[in-house]
Amino acid sequence: MSGKSIIIIGGGASGVLLAAHLLRSADPDLRVTLIEKQGQFGQGLAYSALHRNHRVNVPARGMSAFADDPDHFWRWLASREPGKHASSWTFVPRRVYGAYLESVLRDAGASMPGRLRVLVEEVEALHERPDGVEVLLANGSRLTADQAVLAVGHETQPARGKGLAVRAGSSRDTPLDPDAPVMILGSGLSMVDAWVSLAGGQHRGPIMVVSRNGLVPRGHHDVPPVSIDAADVPFGTSLTYLTAWFRDLVADTIAQGGDWRSVVDGLRPYNQRLWQSWPERERRQFLRHVRPWWNIHRHRLPPDLHQGLVGAIANGQVELVAAEFVGIESRDGGVRATIRPRGTSGRQVVDVARVYDCGGVSVDIRASGNPVIRQLVQSGAARPDAMSIGMDVSEDCALIAADGSVSQRVRVVGPLTRGRFFEIEAVPDIRLQCASLAKALT
Repeated sequence: MSGKSIIIIGGGASGVLLAAHLLRSADPDLRVTLIEKQGQFGQGLAYSALHRNHRVNVPARGMSAFADDPDHFWRWLASREPGKHASSWTFVPRRVYGAYLESVLRDAGASMPGRLRVLVEEVEALHERPDGVEVLLANGSRLTADQAVLAVGHETQPARGKGLAVRAGSSRDTPLDPDAPVMILGSGLSMVDAWVSLAGGQHRGPIMVVSRNGLVPRGHHDVPPVSIDAADVPFGTSLTYLTAWFRDLVADTIAQGGDWRSVVDGLRPYNQRLWQSWPERERRQFLRHVRPWWNIHRHRLPPDLHQGLVGAIANGQVELVAAEFVGIESRDGGVRATIRPRGTSGRQVVDVARVYDCGGVSVDIRASGNPVIRQLVQSGAARPDAMSIGMDVSEDCALIAADGSVSQRVRVVGPLTRGRFFEIEAVPDIRLQCASLAKALT
């Protein structure tokens, strides 16, 4: 069923990209309402970072809002910062990309005036009716439309240790003694953001990075993806078989003078199909045993940031520790952290000035801090996916209720659909999802 009026809940990257794709429609009767409580559109959790070295981890050539116009972002960037970038192999600050998304939304709205309305409000509830949807706002007003799309993106987990740990960049991330010892929980991209902020502030003290596997993201190289035929990809096989196949392909590529990154990128068009070809048992095994290694190779760092991090590890300022976080307590103006090193049963106590929690984003929608997500789950209109890593949705992104019924009027886009698609975190994947959904809705 297609609708002439569509409400998009969430104005981060997913919401803006969907609105932009919807407004490419030539239908003059189409009306899109985009609701975002923060008042900044296109600048959600990912693209609101202010530090100049908090950068996107995809080169500019891959960050267009439109897959059918791959140079769109590069042209915008070249016009905004003429002569600054030698080529589209550049990794811009995330705040710059947020400004791009805002301009994409503005241009989409101006293409046919009157079709786009943006509201700075919080959505408290979403109800599906036989003739449409109704949205309740925190200010008490109600909106109706033919269709609604949830595009609320990532949520940050509460900091661990009963709030004693600090989120990097938060109001509690106050200036530190540059020689003070620091601990960072987590070793992924959020950890890199915290390290970048510390390095930018000329921090000299030791930084202990604690994660279960002690792994850090690898760096980008400008290499082309290998060409992989779909017929050669072992869809539906065991995780053990796929892993062996993948390693053999990497070994063959390297033996011919290539790079492992080319294989990872060559497989990218099939990642979602691979995930969907597995039964639940294989998916759980992947999440438990393979995902940490996959993430550090798949979600890579700009080359200079990776080089700087490797240098900090080599000179001993950054220490990687594979361990389980046990807890922290206040101690003499700082904190005492307790960890359990991997492979041991003993505990290690570490006194530091601050613990940064960079353990990633919240994925369990049952613990969501977003009122509309809570309302949908509690009312039975929505349920977690089988992995409990997002919302349960159909192949065409329709919301699935607790009783298994598929919504006819509510869709979901972006990271909330990771249970169905898994690889739906980055702009190159989200823009394809939004283009497909926009076509279906219009």
